[in-house]
Amino acid sequence: MYQILIIDDDPAIQILLKRTLHNQGYQVSVASDGADGLAQAVELHPALVICDWIMPRMNGLEVCRQIKAKPELSMTKFILLTSLGSVEDRVKGLDAGADDFLCKPIEMAELQARVRAGLRLYQLSLDLQHEKEKLEAELAEAAEYVTSILPDKMTGPPVTIDAQFIPSRQLGGDGFDYYWLDCDRLVIYLLDAAGHGLRAALPTLSVLNLLKSQALPTIDYYQPSDVLRGLNQTFQMTQRNDKYFTIWYGVYNRVTRKLVYASAGHPPAILVSSMSNGRVEVKRLKTLGLPVGMFPDIDYVDEVCQITQPSSLYIFSDGIYEINQKDGTMWGLDPFITLLADTRQKNSSNLEQILDAVQALNSKDYFDDDLSLLEIKFE
Repeated sequence: MYQILIIDDDPAIQILLKRTLHNQGYQVSVASDGADGLAQAVELHPALVICDWIMPRMNGLEVCRQIKAKPELSMTKFILLTSLGSVEDRVKGLDAGADDFLCKPIEMAELQARVRAGLRLYQLSLDLQHEKEKLEAELAEAAEYVTSILPDKMTGPPVTIDAQFIPSRQLGGDGFDYYWLDCDRLVIYLLDAAGHGLRAALPTLSVLNLLKSQALPTIDYYQPSDVLRGLNQTFQMTQRNDKYFTIWYGVYNRVTRKLVYASAGHPPAILVSSMSNGRVEVKRLKTLGLPVGMFPDIDYVDEVCQITQPSSLYIFSDGIYEINQKDGTMWGLDPFITLLADTRQKNSSNLEQILDAVQALNSKDYFDDDLSLLEIKFE
């Protein structure tokens, strides 16, 4: 049964509206002024409020504004009861948040019709809210599943890998993995599928499973460019599938200390090395190549980097630096790289400190996109 709240200082109007609506099967409460009506609304959470405009102790416009400002009453529909008929007055009512108007003297048939319309909108809002909550719960479950299949921390020597993954509220398409292809060579990769939601997460899960099982045929998993070529042939965009993804893929040989890598539209990996003079050297590791899935015949190339001294390699998704700062400006890749170099310079490099610094800049208490960050320490 729907709860309706009547706010009016006229006892005759109160009796008339309450009797009419009660006979229609609604549960009705009555308040004699705006302050009492607001208090009852907070307590009862009514589906519909019918409120007089001109009243002592808070007029109808102020009651409407305060009700609409309360998150717990956001779905409550508000009908403003008024004898004011000018366009300017109606504009004021709409600006205050009123959903409908009812003019005095009250026509009972019109009252009943407007109440039915208001309650239909209320029920629709309620249904949408329930669907939103279900979707958020499903996305949370999906994020939990993605997190569960990501690899655990790898302890050295000769390589130590730590990782952080923070899914956005909508869940994006981030995914990563690292494991030994054989006793000497380690594969490391991170990908980011376009978009949000399950349609972005599902391709990422498919890629993770394919690469882990080495199920792509005729692919040399020791050659990063060949892996990207195989993925590009397998995950082409179509009219039914508009998803593409970026990826950084590398293979490290612990004997030769060579890192072979290739990328497809992904942000560069950042290699931060400690020099003998106490300074740090920063290298951006990236190759030319469009994201996987955009065009069928794309050439990907390999590059080689020699790891000559103790270094840390950072691989990440763009969600870690494409954030709106508290001053309204967009952060960026260059400031993020500076942050990585500074933490290495201070010998305080760890992922939690880096993420704390990033979150301190963020204008929100959550991230708009998935955030993934890998730290590979070569000893």
